[in-house]
Amino acid sequence: MTVRVMLVSPAAGPALRDHRFDDGASLDAAGLQQARAAAAALPGADRYLCAPAVRCRETAAALGLDAHAAADLRDLDVGAWTGRTLDEVAASAPHDLAAWLADPAAAPHGGESATALVERIGAWLDGRGGESGRVLAVVEPAVIRAAVVHALGLPPAVFWRLDVHPLSLTTLSGRAGRWNLHCGRPLHPAS
Repeated sequence: MTVRVMLVSPAAGPALRDHRFDDGASLDAAGLQQARAAAAALPGADRYLCAPAVRCRETAAALGLDAHAAADLRDLDVGAWTGRTLDEVAASAPHDLAAWLADPAAAPHGGESATALVERIGAWLDGRGGESGRVLAVVEPAVIRAAVVHALGLPPAVFWRLDVHPLSLTTLSGRAGRWNLHCGRPLHPAS
């Protein structure tokens, strides 16, 4: 049995444009418009999920999906840095930020480390390995990075070296212990 897990990153919103750790803000009009325009290019699935974050739920709705919010697919918990910009953190805690970006096991913000996220998302992904069909989930870029790191058996140190663009599709197909990757297809409006 094989399953196809399709992961869609949310539309760009104010937090992403400001380089702000997610603060629960809604998408703006531009992000909603981009998501609506991408809906026609979205592949079909048997089951639709989304992360509980506002921008993931709003992106899923704008894509026309009736997606169930799955707590297991929540974003990386950045603890005390939530709502702060990257520049603010760099100015107030430069050594902590450097340690966090260099060491995937570090969590100086009091939240979750990249390694812990990879383990959590890896467990979720491997839990799909006994299923068949197609699952589509709108999730944060960090969740997509974690899924790719786990699926390909990469060292967690590469986590920050994977770029995930807004409204892109990353597909993993296979089963627990054996995943194939099709990465980063942009969702463009149908021509």
